[in-house]
Amino acid sequence: MKYYSTRDKAVRMESAEAIKMGLSRDGGLLTPETIPQIDEAFLTELVNARYQERAARVMGLYLTDYTYEELLGFAENAYGPDKFDTDAVAPVRKVDDATHCLELWHGPTSAFKDMALQMLPQLLSAALRKTGEDKTVCILVATSGDTGKAAMEGFADVPQTRIMVFYPKDGVSKVQETQMVTQDGANVGVCAVVGNFDDAQAGVKRIFSDEQMRATLADRGFFLSSANSINWGRILPQVVYYISAYCDLVRDGGIKMGDKVNFCVPTGNFGDILAAYYAKRMGLPVGKLICASNRNDVLTDFLRTGVYDRNRPFHTTMSPSMDILVSSNLERLLFDLSGENDEEVKGYMAALSKDGKYEVSDAIKTAVKEQYWGGFCDEAGTAATIADYYKNKGYLIDTHTAVAANVMEQYRKATGDETVTVFVSTASPYKFCNHVLTAIGETPVGDGVELLDQLNAVSGVTVPRRLAALKGKAQRFDMTAEKQNMDNVVLDFLKK
Repeated sequence: MKYYSTRDKAVRMESAEAIKMGLSRDGGLLTPETIPQIDEAFLTELVNARYQERAARVMGLYLTDYTYEELLGFAENAYGPDKFDTDAVAPVRKVDDATHCLELWHGPTSAFKDMALQMLPQLLSAALRKTGEDKTVCILVATSGDTGKAAMEGFADVPQTRIMVFYPKDGVSKVQETQMVTQDGANVGVCAVVGNFDDAQAGVKRIFSDEQMRATLADRGFFLSSANSINWGRILPQVVYYISAYCDLVRDGGIKMGDKVNFCVPTGNFGDILAAYYAKRMGLPVGKLICASNRNDVLTDFLRTGVYDRNRPFHTTMSPSMDILVSSNLERLLFDLSGENDEEVKGYMAALSKDGKYEVSDAIKTAVKEQYWGGFCDEAGTAATIADYYKNKGYLIDTHTAVAANVMEQYRKATGDETVTVFVSTASPYKFCNHVLTAIGETPVGDGVELLDQLNAVSGVTVPRRLAALKGKAQRFDMTAEKQNMDNVVLDFLKK
């Protein structure tokens, strides 16, 4: 299957090349030229399959230059018991007959990013072999909290790779920061950026589009790629877990094959809910896609009005992985809903760059409202939802999951839709101990990894073993840079 740029369909390449490149050189996102279709027979075959087999089957529909045997081997490595704390990998937990939660945080960094970032390094390493690449790939990552650690965990000491992570200074939780600055691996680097996630993401995109920078790095034997969700190799493994969740519901009697299911997804960069959209486009029986935002409600406004406007206050919240005003993956949705009109998409992105806003066509507005419902949850609502789930449902959830649970109920009240709904849990509550403790009526004693024991003592919920191992771990990185100096950080990193 070929992949092309959302901003220039003349740019075409095989999947291995697309994964290797990460971002098209014109700034567009590489996207499959067709969406493979699945049917009930395909899903029935997966109902009793292991997660690894489901992953290989689904990804093989898109990665036609990889064999099934290759993909199954990658999946066994990515999702095995040494990495994930449950054989189910991405278990679906029943809350009530109409409500289920898809838990995506059972991997090595206790966040949903592991679902893709344990797979991406293997896809990329294979892509280097398949394309005959002899240069070393430098992975650049902008993170709002979880992607950075998950990417470093996946790429640590992987041959022919280096990885540099940028995160917003004072814009991630203490546990998230500790995870990053103590990361092992001879090929990793971490730097805090003075600013917010959008500043870090804009800096990474700027470096990618800088021809002189690319030439300089090429002379040194490097080329750039991305582990952010702008890389198709990040989106595709996420498509798998929506299809897997549906199969689990059928297997466990939560629904019958063919019944529609709604998904409610907490998202800032739009990649996670975009993966659900692709699953629906493939033929998965999905009703409404419910997009849950925190106080940074740019996506909510867009889904309701068709106007994307980043010109608004930026809020630092208790759900920091969603503190984003520029949702990069929305570009892929616009490309699809516009009938793959690259010129139209290019115009929207140019307006966003120039004016910080754009308004989509009436046709796209109509299509968006057919597929999506958007809502947001403020800080008080997030805390109240954590408390409600803990006290009334016996379920300890994190701040991002609480946003999803809250917006799901907003949707139900607004529409009366009684369709079985799966809300997505993107992180362990132990990554945000201070806010979770406060929400359930406790007073945090400290603000870092020492709170792991406190939350465990109060809740009785087991601390993920790799988070527990952070206590006493030595800090390796302490670099901070202004956003305009990120390119120099990369150049210095690649001198070593």
